[in-house]
Amino acid sequence: MILIGTGLLLVILGYLMKVKQWSWLIAGYNTSSEEEKAKYDTVALCNGVGNFMYFLGLVVFVASFGHFLESRWIASMAWGLFVLAVIVFIVYANIAGRYKK
Repeated sequence: MILIGTGLLLVILGYLMKVKQWSWLIAGYNTSSEEEKAKYDTVALCNGVGNFMYFLGLVVFVASFGHFLESRWIASMAWGLFVLAVIVFIVYANIAGRYKK
C-alpha cells in the first residue's frame, strides 16, 4: 500500500512540474539566484523533470505490482530500473547544458 502511495505521489509531482510548471519543486533550481535561473529554459526543465517523475511513478507502480503478486523478479527488476533511470537522467540533464537557454 505504501508503494502505491509513493507511485501516486510521484505522478502528482510530475503533473505539478510538467503541467503547472511548478519549478520551485526542483531541488537546486529553487534555491538559485535570479541570475542563475535566467540561464535556464524553465519550460523545458519542468517538462523534462515532469516526464521523469511520471516514469518513476510508473516504475514504482510496477514494483508494487510485483510485491503484490509476491514475484521477487518483477520487484527486483523494477527497482533496478528505478536506480538506472535516476543515474541516466542525472547524466542526461547535466551533459551539454540540456536545459540551458
